[in-house]
Amino acid sequence: MAAPKDVMWHFSGFPEGEAPLVRLPESFFTELLPRIDDLEELQITLFVLWRLSQQRAEVAPWITEAELLADPFVNRLLGPDATATTLARALERSVNRGTLLRAPWRRADGSEEVRYLANSPRGRIAAEALRRGAVPHKLASADRPNIYTLYEQNIGPLTALISEDLRDAEATYPPVWIEDAFREAVRLNRRNWKYIRAILERWKAEGRDESDQRDSEADGRRYVEGEFADFIRH
Repeated sequence: MAAPKDVMWHFSGFPEGEAPLVRLPESFFTELLPRIDDLEELQITLFVLWRLSQQRAEVAPWITEAELLADPFVNRLLGPDATATTLARALERSVNRGTLLRAPWRRADGSEEVRYLANSPRGRIAAEALRRGAVPHKLASADRPNIYTLYEQNIGPLTALISEDLRDAEATYPPVWIEDAFREAVRLNRRNWKYIRAILERWKAEGRDESDQRDSEADGRRYVEGEFADFIRH
């Protein structure tokens, strides 16, 4: 049963110690924030800037409208009844305000997509390149599925508590480790986050031989019967 609308969700507080940070220009707070009077525009603007900050690109990072629609966090931001029209409206306001840049792009298969970039010097260069038909590619590492997508695809729906754990893990471990740990858990039918985290912690503590591709069931039991056994739900 959904909570009554007048009950405010209470934030438990920022974590102690080193935590991932998202950098925003001072002008966002001094010039933009006082003028953004639409909640959906503000939410999507911040979300897009956060997602762009997680990418690497040859010129400037970009994100497509299709990627935003497929992102589970967009659904959480705009609500379960949100539609593509709601997202498009928020993006339109952000573009009209000058926070984001929009550049259409025709893919090799003839289909069209809309790409969004931050309105920065690098973003303006990349947007102009897109309009000329010269795409500034994302680097391969930016195209890897993020940890939230891996979780939802292989384990289940996200919760607030799990999302915090995933965020910390994404900032701690290389993307290829995270993908391989999920793959190992799926292969051994150990689809839970505690098991995956135990794999990552072991690799960090003991080192990982990237050329070692052990595939036996016994290798998986090391994580279940060893020092992490008490933390793993069978």
